Amino acid sequence: MNTVAYVTVDVFTSERFVGNPLAVIPDARGLGSDAMQKIAAEFGYSETTFVLPPENPDHTARVRIFTPTAEIPFAGHPNVGTAFVLGQQRAIFGRPTGDRLIFEEDAGLVEVALLRNDSAVVGASIRAPGQLTIGESVADELIARCVQIDPQSIRHTTHAPIFASVGLPFAFAELDSLETLAKAWPNAAVFAEAAARHKEDKTGFSLFLYVRSPENPWAIRARMFAPLDNVTEDPATGSASAAISAYLTSLLPAQDAEVKITIEQGVEMGRRSLIGVDVRKSAGTVNEVLLSGSSVSVMRGEIQL
Repeated sequence: MNTVAYVTVDVFTSERFVGNPLAVIPDARGLGSDAMQKIAAEFGYSETTFVLPPENPDHTARVRIFTPTAEIPFAGHPNVGTAFVLGQQRAIFGRPTGDRLIFEEDAGLVEVALLRNDSAVVGASIRAPGQLTIGESVADELIARCVQIDPQSIRHTTHAPIFASVGLPFAFAELDSLETLAKAWPNAAVFAEAAARHKEDKTGFSLFLYVRSPENPWAIRARMFAPLDNVTEDPATGSASAAISAYLTSLLPAQDAEVKITIEQGVEMGRRSLIGVDVRKSAGTVNEVLLSGSSVSVMRGEIQL
């Protein structure tokens, strides 16, 4: 019987059984897209990655990312977790594993730096592959009905609810308090209505809600809901964290800025995650977004095909 090896890791944490789980197929040669989608659905994690030889030999690997329902061009925690898994290997498709990797993905090239404690790989830092793009605004009432909160609790001090992306689009809304954030819960029927109204999110309507700390506006607590993609709630969403960090930095009046942002997510799920984002803005344009976090191994085994 044919089998393929898998590894699971918890990402954006150094503690097992918290953070955001990820399944990685370190050598997906021989698997077609249909098989990949079925495996991702079987795991049921927010994403599963499949590692293939690169098309360009100067790069490390081709990485395909699947949610339970669709392939997506980019995501944050799959890249951090996949780099952590590959970093445990001495070689990747016959080439020695260095501290810097380049992944080929549908959104573009993803540059990765492995993070080490002494000699042990403990995580990774990735560079978002896309430029910051701003999409449509989203009505307060639609956001509120999606997650069953009072529209008055949506803040407009910094921005109105809006789509933004550095490789994968999300709808973003700032809320007035941690109490409101804790009350939020998705209504799938309203999410379907939102997806019909806003079509730039190809996997449905992914909504990232956040609250900024009064003491430190660069300390953020967040939740992300994507029920149409079989992700009722995500413990850590790196691509969304990168996008909101880039967007908030773009709104600063200064033409040049370097900002360090910490995003805490998954607390309400009992799977606390900690995401670090470094953003650089030059001459009024955000030109670098680095996403970093720790990972820890959880399971390994074989899938029977």
